[in-house]
Amino acid sequence: MMLEKMKPYFAVIFLQFGNAGLVIIAKAALNHGMNHYTFAVYRNLIATLVITPFALFFESKGRPKLTISIFFKIMLLGFLEPVVDQNLYYAGMKYTTATFAIVGTLVTVGGAMIMTVVAGPTIGLPWTKGSTTDHQQQSTTPPVSPADNIKGSMMIIAGCVSWSFFYIVQAITLRSYPAELSLTALICAAGTMQGSIVTIIAERGNNEAWRLHLDAGLVTMVYGGVICSGLGYYLSGIIMKEKGPVFVTAFNPLSMVIVAVLGSIVLSEQMNLGRVLGAAVIVIGLYLVIWGKSKDESQSNSKCDPDQLPPVNQQQIPMTISSTKLAKEDQDSLSIAIPPTNETVVKINGK
Repeated sequence: MMLEKMKPYFAVIFLQFGNAGLVIIAKAALNHGMNHYTFAVYRNLIATLVITPFALFFESKGRPKLTISIFFKIMLLGFLEPVVDQNLYYAGMKYTTATFAIVGTLVTVGGAMIMTVVAGPTIGLPWTKGSTTDHQQQSTTPPVSPADNIKGSMMIIAGCVSWSFFYIVQAITLRSYPAELSLTALICAAGTMQGSIVTIIAERGNNEAWRLHLDAGLVTMVYGGVICSGLGYYLSGIIMKEKGPVFVTAFNPLSMVIVAVLGSIVLSEQMNLGRVLGAAVIVIGLYLVIWGKSKDESQSNSKCDPDQLPPVNQQQIPMTISSTKLAKEDQDSLSIAIPPTNETVVKINGK
């Protein structure tokens, strides 16, 4: 029973680890020239190809009818996250550090503000000493400046506003189209189609942008398509049906902690005191969210706790029956008392 209750928590934490991993490898790929327009298109194309067979097999019989209203909602979903959010998010990431890149979703979280605003002294970790300069020399982008951080974060904030609307529309769509796998495949397909149109316009004449290479960019596309788009949309839909969209987004600060740690190790980003303090605040905040959610659920369950009901041999079950006597309907109200050994029917309102 406890494991069953913890499944949504494990699933949403898995999503945050998946998103954090994508931030790290996408930042590295963008630094080495990956085009964010074609990245979004190929990511959603891969997600469509991976999820569609599962949707056809597992939801072939229970899939609801695709109405005009649902179709337009799916097209809107395909535009909000796969096109607007992903392009703005990864365009903004070019101008920011990996940790700063997710501030757009967390501007109202105290811990996130500490991590991004309060710098403090640099903490000299063994794996970051002497590696920052080498890493920047290998990158095709210049070092991140405060002005670039602001420019990039504005793009990311705009993308995350679109992402927030995506969650709301996804929750609404699932009420009338409760087929998570099919919805995921259709969202990714819609995003691929609309993203291709945007990319053709934005990168007209640049055929090189569409060319795939066996490098970090391809790894990022496959990882993002399978883990973050395919599995991510599906799991968030499952969690949303049980816990609601607020529960899913409440764990977003966790990805910032993960990115800060992985960014220090993988990208050699400097860790400072502000990030450590912010991470501590985020962890405490998440604990309070989980604690408050568990208290709410326990209170709602206690209202109908079967352990508080009287024993079966002391319960009375009111019943109403209809009988026909001399072509005239006679309504009798009965109460059935169930003693330990036999059953007695007591007539309350009859002749």
